[in-house]
Amino acid sequence: MRNSFLSTVGLLVLSALLAFCPGSLRAQTTVVGTIRSGGLVREYRLYVPAIYTRTTGPVPLLFNLHGYGSNNQQQEFYGDFRPIADTANFLIVHPNGTLDAANNRNWNTFGPRGTGVDDVAFLAALLDTLATRYRLDPDRIYSTGMSNGGFMSYELACQLSGRIAAIGSVTGSMIASRMSSCAPGRPVPIIEIHGTADGTVPYTGGTALNFVPIPTLLAHWVQVNGCNPTPTITAVPNTNTTDGCTAERQVWAGGRNGSAVEHYRIIGGGHTWPGSAFTTGVTNRDISASREVWRFLRPYRLSRLALANRGAGPAAAALSLYPNPTGDELTIRAGQPLRAGSLAVFSTLGRRLPARALPQADGSLRLSTSGWPAGTYILRVETATGQPQQLKFVKP
Repeated sequence: MRNSFLSTVGLLVLSALLAFCPGSLRAQTTVVGTIRSGGLVREYRLYVPAIYTRTTGPVPLLFNLHGYGSNNQQQEFYGDFRPIADTANFLIVHPNGTLDAANNRNWNTFGPRGTGVDDVAFLAALLDTLATRYRLDPDRIYSTGMSNGGFMSYELACQLSGRIAAIGSVTGSMIASRMSSCAPGRPVPIIEIHGTADGTVPYTGGTALNFVPIPTLLAHWVQVNGCNPTPTITAVPNTNTTDGCTAERQVWAGGRNGSAVEHYRIIGGGHTWPGSAFTTGVTNRDISASREVWRFLRPYRLSRLALANRGAGPAAAALSLYPNPTGDELTIRAGQPLRAGSLAVFSTLGRRLPARALPQADGSLRLSTSGWPAGTYILRVETATGQPQQLKFVKP
């Protein structure tokens, strides 16, 4: 899935760097750093806008992840959020993936064909590192990315939902096995921007890596978030008639805890970032992907999205856990009988735990927590209504 724009963007980025007036960047700071994760030295670039100061309160952080075969500096220019951060006051971190056997930089999101690198652990550790050096708002940590970076953002939505509030993907998707095993402990708002003529991550899915079709991907997250299954569809004004494509906006609203799913369908668009300064294929000029992603992400707060039962209706209110705090066994009851397979447990970092629950004669489930470390956990249960409900419990 090598990005077709790689060599072109590399040259254009170099030209852009040479063309910048040195004085124009004095007020902003780009920090180039490394951390160690999984026995590897991992690289990142952090953009700190001039408006940021440690005395003005905590600010959001946006992960902006490059595509396969690209790198963090190219993504910084190609999918550029810096002018937005300059006025909205948020930090942007551009990490680097690792090199695979073909010497292409990547994020490990492709299942058995992957590199074995734990990129979720790396990005979590990078977040920890940045939080010690800057005043970050833990309620407003977001991720976005191009292509493989979009895949990685979905990976964070699945595995790091305890820290990443919402995500955006441009030309990304998921592979089928990752999607089927993804069960975040709360609704995760997502925005997907994708061209119908994308030849690298096809809109209709497929390829040897079994990419999920974009309509299937969206339907999955609509269900996860409990959104209205019928979207509102609006044609985007065709303000640029020479870009070779048009766009429409689809919104699935009404999700649990205020979540939503949004999609810009770029009709005739390629494997490109709409509104980018660099044209490397059929690039939509009717929208700016950077502006639309930030517009979507910025209202979401992790604490509000993680509220148990909010907006879930009577079925959720009937869900109960006891004892809570618990010992070595937890009993789960609902207004209707529960199935053992309907239950999942997550840490507050969003990692799924192996959970063994036994059905009881009264329709409840008894969950063994023997050997679990002390901490707070999130229980997610599929009830007969089809809506996943969740509650927190504590093991002292």
